[in-house]
Amino acid sequence: MSDLEKKKFPIGPFEAPENICDIKLDEHIKVIKDFPGKLKNLIENFSDDQLDTPYREGGWTVRQLVNHLADSHINSFMRFKLALTEENPTIKPYDEAKWAELQDSINMPVKPAMRMIKGTHQRWVALLKSLTNKQFARTFNHPEQNKSNDLRFYLAMYAWHCNHHYAHIENLKNEKGW
Repeated sequence: MSDLEKKKFPIGPFEAPENICDIKLDEHIKVIKDFPGKLKNLIENFSDDQLDTPYREGGWTVRQLVNHLADSHINSFMRFKLALTEENPTIKPYDEAKWAELQDSINMPVKPAMRMIKGTHQRWVALLKSLTNKQFARTFNHPEQNKSNDLRFYLAMYAWHCNHHYAHIENLKNEKGW
């Protein structure tokens, strides 16, 4: 893996698990539960200059990453709810890179995004803990991937997503000696 690839994927690319047992399911839910506090502890003392530092050359700034996490996880929470209330719904994809270039992602303080992450994750965890195995087997269709996956798969992917972006920021912090 090249240095650029290591910076892009500091914990490696997402690898779809073949089977997610209940123990793994609980581990993924714990990642979702703990993520807002963990992220807050990582960035709470960052200055505006630090928040406006890209995690890698050509990459998003920390501010954009935090806003991306709020946008992405709200979308994921909604997709879970759609899958639980409709038969294999086709979700609406969005252009994450273009969203990250909008002014609310580039210029706003991160505090509103952090509140969104905290609230979304609190509701998401309450929902996840209430699901039965049958409900975790529900699916949604992602038209960009042209396939349907179940909620266990998507939970694993979003636990990875939390750890993936956390590692971007943590590696930057360590690299810069902040």
